[in-house]
Amino acid sequence: MSHQLKLRNYHTLMKEEFELVAKTFHGLEEVLAKELTELGASNIEIGNRMVAFTGDKALMYKANFCLRTAIRILKPIKHFKANTADEVYDNIKAIPWENYLDNSKSFAVDAVVFSNEFRHSKFVAYKVKDAIVDYFRDTTGERPSVRINNPDVLLNIHIAEDRCTLSLDSSGESLHRRGYRQEAVEAPLNEVLAAGMILMTGWKGECDLIDPMCGSGTIPIEAALIARNIAPGVFRKEFAFEKWVDFDQDLFDSIYNDDSGEREFTHKIYGYDNNPKANEIATHNVKAAGLSKDIVLKLQPFQQFEQPKEKSIIITNPPYGERISTDDLLGLYKMIGERLKHAFAGNDAWILSYRDECFDQIGLKPSIKVELYNGALECQFRKYQLFDGKYKAFRQENDGKEFKPRRDDVRSRRSSGDRPERGKRFNGERKFEGKRFEGGKRFEGKREDRRFDGKKDFKSPRKFDSRKNNE
Repeated sequence: MSHQLKLRNYHTLMKEEFELVAKTFHGLEEVLAKELTELGASNIEIGNRMVAFTGDKALMYKANFCLRTAIRILKPIKHFKANTADEVYDNIKAIPWENYLDNSKSFAVDAVVFSNEFRHSKFVAYKVKDAIVDYFRDTTGERPSVRINNPDVLLNIHIAEDRCTLSLDSSGESLHRRGYRQEAVEAPLNEVLAAGMILMTGWKGECDLIDPMCGSGTIPIEAALIARNIAPGVFRKEFAFEKWVDFDQDLFDSIYNDDSGEREFTHKIYGYDNNPKANEIATHNVKAAGLSKDIVLKLQPFQQFEQPKEKSIIITNPPYGERISTDDLLGLYKMIGERLKHAFAGNDAWILSYRDECFDQIGLKPSIKVELYNGALECQFRKYQLFDGKYKAFRQENDGKEFKPRRDDVRSRRSSGDRPERGKRFNGERKFEGKRFEGGKRFEGKREDRRFDGKKDFKSPRKFDSRKNNE
């Protein structure tokens, strides 16, 4: 085969589009679909806690690296129907596994099962594992090893009644584990949820942002990454696809080192908390993310909150009284409402909370309510518009206008002066040399393998109309 033909075949393979699935939390599907549209994905369909789409290898790498509201990216490799464990085994064994594995690599199987025929997910995982091992034994006389922690290839089998989907997990460790978190307070807000909340408000850095109960700093850090359009994957040590047999190092390096989309942020993000330990942890996390220039942290209770001098937005996640106890939970929310009325006029506040009785104490009428899940808790994310002067006069002046979160794109305001320098990769390792990664170090602590085990996935897909989300 000539060199030109080989090159043509290579580029054809690189451009080949295939099915992909992005997993997320309930309530963030529309936000994730909009992210995928902006990333260039095709055939976007929204399901329950997931968004299906198509793209090539470059888009799969970008999805892992750039998406803020995805938990993991799956690449389905086979769809089939099965009513017995033997049928699952036969279908899995029929796959040409040398395209994905070899005897030198380890693998693991994660099973998610919602079926009357298959009651135990571990049993399904064992059947998949046995089929793969037997395939290699029959074809090579040897077998790959099974490794639960940090395998070279992670597989996902999803069964809904008799419908089965086997996928390669291209992410590995859950994408909410960005890599900047050094420490956490009790019950920290998930990074994916925090990013989704911010994107839902429409804020992209047009004004100051305040989190008056910031805990370990998750909302301020995710806000700064959004404001500067820094990819959340830049902090990660690795992605699962880097161990695949068809991994393209040069392609991923080009994606990793492309900072053309980053922009300047001319406002400030403020994070307050009344807990000295939380303030200390937030300081460490902000420094690890290299965002100290953009985020101002202060030890201050909400009771001392004063009217900001500049136009601002509040996005916060107060205690619920579930995992975090407060001496006077209802009193806390009453105080939040009082401070918003008297010290945040002319601005918008978004609050994530759990109990209606807590929201009732705020004493303000929300203009938007969105259902979100924080872990297992069914919460609401509510928007409060704090008006200057009398509400009636304001409505008369703006009669007929709809008050929705802004979705405008922020134009790039880059200057060559003090934009954070980007980390560069050498020989497959990421080395951070710029201002953003202060100290030039990455968090190398022990990581748990958290696999998304949400319910009712791959159900009721609907086409995503990007025109409805470009408000």
